[in-house]
Amino acid sequence: MTIHREGRVLLFWLLIILVAGNYLIIYFLPDARVLSNVAVLGSTVLYLIILQFFRSPIIKLPSDERLVYAPVDGKVVVIEETFEGEYLKENRRQVSIFMSPINVHITRSPIKGLVEFFQYHPGKYLVAWHPKSSTENERTTMVVTHKNGTKLLVRQIAGALARRIKWYVKPGSKLEQGGEFGFIKFGSRVDVFLPLDAEVLVGLEEKTKGGRTPIARLKLKA
Repeated sequence: MTIHREGRVLLFWLLIILVAGNYLIIYFLPDARVLSNVAVLGSTVLYLIILQFFRSPIIKLPSDERLVYAPVDGKVVVIEETFEGEYLKENRRQVSIFMSPINVHITRSPIKGLVEFFQYHPGKYLVAWHPKSSTENERTTMVVTHKNGTKLLVRQIAGALARRIKWYVKPGSKLEQGGEFGFIKFGSRVDVFLPLDAEVLVGLEEKTKGGRTPIARLKLKA
């Protein structure tokens, strides 16, 4: 387990601020033992909460072109057929995974392939499970194309707390299955748009692990 690069600067300065704040309380209010103890305990709890949010587990990357792996840790909140109108312009099977603030927020590629399309959209900050969050919230859209021709659309969606989406890819980038392509801070959602003939392997409310939980099996093209 390591600390993700997106959190290192924040954690460093947060540690400095919390230590300085506690020192000032103890120095200027030496008799306020209850206050100083509460401050130290509260600071420790706060720091550990932020620290665990930016944890970056080391995983063994999968390698199975038949399977689509979960892009993130979280819980499946949507499984439905829908029309994808931004790029694919066709009906797809949508699987959406909601991440709470305690989940790892690294986003990973469900399949191995080439980034065919990538677009960032500024937008609102509706709660991530809101039906309109997929089209109105701040978000990114990425289409990954496997060498066998299979295309998957993956959408990072900011939530009510997530005010910053990070990505490390552009059109033409090569992605490994389970390879990291982005990060979303503090609670959010990721949608995966599968071919209609894909066999969904997860159910509603099922928990997933990014790059480790198969969410679908593809029907490979001849």
